[in-house]
Order: sequence, then structure tokens, then C-alpha cells
Amino acid sequence: MPSGAENLVKALLEEGVDTVFGYPGGAVLPIYDALFDHPKIRHVLVRHEQAAVHAAEGYARSTGRPGVALVTSGPGATNTVTGITDALMDSIPVVVITGQVPTHLIGTDAFQECDTVGITRHCSKHNYLVKEPAALASTVKSAFRIATTGRPGPVVIDIPKDVQVEDVPYEQGGRMHGGYNPQVKGDLSAIETAVDMLAAAERPILYVGGGTINSGPGAAQLVAEVQRMCDAPVTATLMGLGAFPASHDAWLGMLGMHGTYEANMAMNQCDVMLCIGARYDDRVTGRVDAFSPASKKIHIDIDRSSINKNIRVDLGIVGDVGHVLEDLTRIWRSRGLKRPSHEEWWNRIKGWRAKGSLDFDQPDSGEILPQHAIRRLYEMTRAKSPIITTEVGQHQMWAAQHFGFDKPNKWLTSGGLGTMGYGLPAAIGAQLGNPNALVIDIAGEASIQMNIQELATAVQFNLPVKVFVLNNEYMGMVRQWQDLTYSGRRAHSYSDALPDFVKLAEAYGWKGIRVEDVGALDGAIEDMMETQGPVFVDCHVAKVENCFPMIPSGAAHTEMILHANEVIGAVEKDAEALV
Repeated sequence: MPSGAENLVKALLEEGVDTVFGYPGGAVLPIYDALFDHPKIRHVLVRHEQAAVHAAEGYARSTGRPGVALVTSGPGATNTVTGITDALMDSIPVVVITGQVPTHLIGTDAFQECDTVGITRHCSKHNYLVKEPAALASTVKSAFRIATTGRPGPVVIDIPKDVQVEDVPYEQGGRMHGGYNPQVKGDLSAIETAVDMLAAAERPILYVGGGTINSGPGAAQLVAEVQRMCDAPVTATLMGLGAFPASHDAWLGMLGMHGTYEANMAMNQCDVMLCIGARYDDRVTGRVDAFSPASKKIHIDIDRSSINKNIRVDLGIVGDVGHVLEDLTRIWRSRGLKRPSHEEWWNRIKGWRAKGSLDFDQPDSGEILPQHAIRRLYEMTRAKSPIITTEVGQHQMWAAQHFGFDKPNKWLTSGGLGTMGYGLPAAIGAQLGNPNALVIDIAGEASIQMNIQELATAVQFNLPVKVFVLNNEYMGMVRQWQDLTYSGRRAHSYSDALPDFVKLAEAYGWKGIRVEDVGALDGAIEDMMETQGPVFVDCHVAKVENCFPMIPSGAAHTEMILHANEVIGAVEKDAEALV
């Protein structure tokens, strides 16, 4: 008769799991024994439990399949909390399996005991404490359904050790939560109203979020179809990059705090906004009372609680983005509506684009501007359609601004939680899920050190991951805010004791490349791409370059800082109130 651990593994197989990221410990040894030399499930040994969840996120985000992490009790479980919260904020489907002390010891402060269910209750979509071995299979089935349907997110399964070792027949299936039934199809009358609003618009805009990517590749294709029908410009959140081709003429660039001038001004002056799978995050809206003041707002989201949560909208449509857009395009075509012409609107956008908000001046020799480094990385790798992960900071925003994405699932970053240390383990997860892809972690010298031990994981599993560090010797975003809002008092934002990254990479078995002059940049990128194994590029860039454009915290879209010492006032003539 199989043990609970063996039943768990069988249940994972039934969910199509082929990869588990984990770190063993006493409370999960029965599960590890069941996984020993398993022919169908590959276990990837990370070096820290936080990295296990980030790797599962990278796997999930790049493949469209749920990621799985396995850790022990106590500190193993608590070390996953950052990753679980990160997945919750960014709606990433992961299932985290944690060991627990035997049921009769729960509540006794036993060795490596913690209240995993209590700790993760508010940072997971759902969690379970499995007290009966017979309930394991149905719990796994339920967990995967919850993680992957509706608004995706992390689900935790906490399994006491005695439940893992007890022999019990395998019970397939089981009941789902009766109250969990996410709405997939949108209300047709509301969608018809949305068609009316878009058809009558003179200055429409499509505002696309990560929910579009979560809906699947068909949703991105439907966004392109809606754009063609409406002749509307398109902008996206940080998490929505890739849901609409950056090479398309209608693409305005990213929206929000570090978005382009044209995207923010178009959002400010549009008359009809179609928000597709985004949640009106504060980094996007800026000052709420000044956000898109003249527009009628349509919000499509599978999460009912997101509608009217941060921004009041005129029309809310609950449903999966793909299904709703499919109905919207079908209704548009059935009415025989012709593509409108918004010539005056596009002329206005052309004027905003002329500002060149992402322009920079790279000298022919000397220090490398970080923007230039990203641009060259993009231009030299774009033919390979790379998967890009990032850490968090200035480098993340420069990558979002200057690296173009034409397809979904190619941009993996920590948006909602802003987790330093996300990029390297996420790249490892993405590489395992896409073994033939070029995977690059664009990092900062501060962020990369948060989970730098995962360099060993890449070597152990022969993963050709590339790390491209923009090294300015500062916690750059912290330093930028200190310069702009704290009178230049750079409190503890300079990295006084950095390692020699080339030697460190080589110590882990990676190839290390250092580049310090712009003339050597292209050669370093070419060397990185031609190397078969993992490569760590330490790219030294200008130390105090700021990331612009920027909307100061609490400011409106019309109050952008475009370049150093330049502030666009709230009453700029471009943004005069519409009559």
C-alpha cells in the first residue's frame, strides 16, 4: 500500500508536474524519498527556499504552466514567504508544498515547527493543512485548480510528517470548494455597451496589464485585433509588457511612474479607456484624483474585487480577458462597424512622441550609460527572442523602457512586491521550462547579491543562464530618490564592499566578463551569446545616472520629470483641460 508521500507524488503527476524546485529537510524526507531517482519528476535543488518559489514563478510565467516548490517545516516554510507574497501580488500560479511536524506535536513548539497556515494565510490565494493521508490527492487537485483558475496565485499545502509516512489507498479526485467558481464569461450586455463606447470614442486608449498574459497567448492576439478595430494606441503596465508588440506603430511604451511621456499624456487626455487585465496600481495611476480625468473607463478583469477598488470606472466587466475580448470582437464585426479614423488623436500623440522622453546621449568612448547598455543588449539579442528576467531597481526600469517585447511570456519581473533577488532564480526556472531559449537576467550589483548563491544551481543543472549586471556601485533607485527628495543625503545607498564579480562567477563555475568602456560593450555581449554555458557579465555603468522619465510619488501624469533638472508642470499647455 502506498504511503502518503507516494500518493502526493502520484497526485502531482496527474496534474502534469514535471519539475519541482526545492530544498530538503527533516519534515519532508518521506517526500524526498518518494522523489528519489523519479523517472518523470525532475527535482531542482536550489540553495535557498526563497529562490525555490522565485524559480517556480519563472517556470510558471515563461511556460504558462503552474510552478511547484517543496520545502521543509519551520525556517524552510518561513523562507518562502517573500516568494509566496511576490506570486500573490503578480498573480503567478505556484503551488508551495511545505513539511510540518507530526500532527500530535503541532502546537507544542516542536523542533522546526511554525504555524505555516497562519503565516501564509494573508500572502497566499489559499492554503491547506492536510491532517488525513486520504485527503492528499483531493487537496492537491483542489490546490492546482485554485492556483491556475480565476485570478492565478500561490496556494500552500502544509503536510505533517506522519501524514506523509502513513500507508493509505490512493483516492483520486475529490470535491472542490463549492464556493469557488470564478466567472470566465463576461456579461454580454456589458460587452455590447463597451462596443458602443469604443465605437463612439474620439480619443481611445487600450491599457493592458498582466492579466492579459495570464489569460494565454490568444488574449494577446485579441488585444491586437481590438487595436485594429478601434484604431487605438496601446500602453501597458510593467507586468503587461509583451501583451502587445513593442515594434507596432500603435505602441506608446510603458505607462506610469517610469513610463513614456506619450503614454502618460495619452492616458491623461483620452476620452475612452479600455483597461484589460490590469488593477490600477498606484505606480500606474499617480495621483488618483488626477488620473485620466476626462475619460470614460471600461475595466475587464477576472477578479471582481479589482473593479472599482482603486479607480471608479464607468463600466466593469468581470471575466477572463480572452473570453471577453473574443465576445467584444465578435459583436463589433457582427454590427459591421468600420475602423474609425482618429487622425487628430494620432497627431497629438505624434507631438508627445517628439519629446523623445527615452532619449539619451551616449559618448563614443568612456563610461557606459545604462540605457545604452540595455539598448545594445536588446539589439544584439532580439533575433533570438530572449526571455528576460530582472532584479528590482533602476536596471529593472531601464530594461522595461529600452528592451522591446513583441511576445508575451518573455518578460519576467517582480512588479507588485518589487523583490530584490527575484531575477536569478526566476531565470533558472525559465531556463528549465524553456531549455532551448536564451534566458538573460538583467540585474543590479546590489540585487544580484540577494540570491547570488543560485549561481551554483545553474552549474549543477547545466543551465546556460546569462546574468547581465548594470554595476553602478549604488543601490541606484534608493540613491535617485535620496537625491531628488532628501537633498542628496545618500544614507547607506553606496556599496562600499563589492565582490569581484568575475572572480566570484568563476569560483561558481561560470564564465565571468567585465566591461568598463563603451567600446568593449558589443564584444562582451557577443562573447556572452557565443558561450554555451552560464555567463556573468559585470557591466560597469555611469554611477549616478537617473532613471527618467519619472512621476514623483503622489504626483499626476502631467507632472513628469523628463530629464535631469526638468519638470513638466501640472498646467503645461499640452495638458489643458478638455472642453
